[in-house]
Order: sequence, then C-alpha cells, then structure tokens
Amino acid sequence: MSQSAQKDLYAVLGASPSDSAQQLKHRYQQLVLQYHPDRLGGVCSSEAESGLRKFLEVDAAWKILKEHSSRKEYDLSRRAEELKQDWPVDSNVCLEDMSWDEDQSLYTHCCRCGGEFSITEEEVEEARQRTQQRDEEEEEDEEEHGVVVCCDTCSLSVYVTWTLQAKAPTLETQ
Repeated sequence: MSQSAQKDLYAVLGASPSDSAQQLKHRYQQLVLQYHPDRLGGVCSSEAESGLRKFLEVDAAWKILKEHSSRKEYDLSRRAEELKQDWPVDSNVCLEDMSWDEDQSLYTHCCRCGGEFSITEEEVEEARQRTQQRDEEEEEDEEEHGVVVCCDTCSLSVYVTWTLQAKAPTLETQ
C-alpha cells in the first residue's frame, strides 16, 4: 500500500471530507505555493527536503481528490476502514427512521454529539444484496438485516437495520 493511501488525504490538504471540490482546490493551491521547491530555494537543505516531501505529499493527495470518481473511491475505502474499527455500537436505528436527503441520495440520523450518521442508498442496496446472497447460500430465513455506520464527527457508531423487501406480503386479487 502506498504512503498516500495510508494517510488521510483530507488531513494532508488541511481539509475535511465535507469540503467542496472548489474548497479542496483552493487549499491545494495555497499549500503548493507554500511548499513548492522553487520557493524554498534559499533555505537550508534539511528544510528544503522537508518542504519537498510536503509538496509531493500534497500533490499526491490532490491527484486523488481532484477527480470525482477517484475521490468517491477513496471516500469509500476510508469508510470501509472506519467500519473495520472495533468501536462500540451506541444503538440500533431503523433505516425507516432516518432522514432522506433527495439531493445527495443519502439517509442521515443525528448523533448526540451534533454530527450525523449517514449511509447512501447505494451502500444500503449493496449491503442488502450481500445479506440476501449470504442468506440464500446458508438457507437462513432472517427478515432483519443491517450495517454499522460511524458518526462523521465522533467515535460513536450505530447499527442501521432494515427488513428485506422480498419478505413483504403480497396482496391477493379478488
């Protein structure tokens, strides 16, 4: 795994995952001007070397975060790593009880710290498909499934649950 993949690329830019592409670009430009090797020509070699490392780190972070698709892929890998953490689950939340944000295709639930738990419609669908496939392979007949979701500002997590739509009763025609 490369060094840039191990570091939080948002932290490298002094930004947050909620920042817009324009905000990230502005932050990148500020850091490039600050650490560009041409601007560090008159400083001692150890400072210039440190500045060059920082410049390369900032540039590598920007190469990933500037493109929508690579940023989304990075965000998903960050989220997967967060979910692997052994954090305690604070509570269970039904997907139906979460707020739906049509613009972002995102379910959200407020955390007691003021942050929020969020899960995209795509993530829910992927989790549904995985659990349905696992249940079919193991011949289980559970109706309720879920996924752990972390707060975007603190270390709390919740277990978001839902029932499988395939189990819904069908209406008989008269």
